[in-house]
Amino acid sequence: MQSLPHLYSVTANANPESYVTLSTEGIAPIESAPPVQFGGPGDHWSPEDLLVAALADCFILTFKAVSRASKFDWQSLSCTVDGTLDRIEKATQFTAFTIKADLTVASDADQEKAQKLLEKSEHVCLITNSLKAPVHLEARIVVA
Repeated sequence: MQSLPHLYSVTANANPESYVTLSTEGIAPIESAPPVQFGGPGDHWSPEDLLVAALADCFILTFKAVSRASKFDWQSLSCTVDGTLDRIEKATQFTAFTIKADLTVASDADQEKAQKLLEKSEHVCLITNSLKAPVHLEARIVVA
């Protein structure tokens, strides 16, 4: 791993009639749209989906790193993350996330260590630790 801090930059572009195109250097762009719950088409990733996906992805990547460091052998890991979006004090926000992890190991003897490593992965996952981070706006207005 490179020394911290790391900087990640994503550019988003749209016009009044288009989906949002998300891009970053060296990776194919993706399009996003509002989810069905907000009147969107339901056929593109939404910001809500991407946030929940980031948690699922980071959890598995963290488990891979934690298990490798612990020399723990496992066969497969699948997880589903549910995020609850609600309105609290006039602000729409995610109020809860549930990670449903299914880990396959070789023997019953591995179960206790597997549970501890899953719990550690949830605890040290950088997305889990960032979900209540403050957001700072740096606005730039361009007049055409």
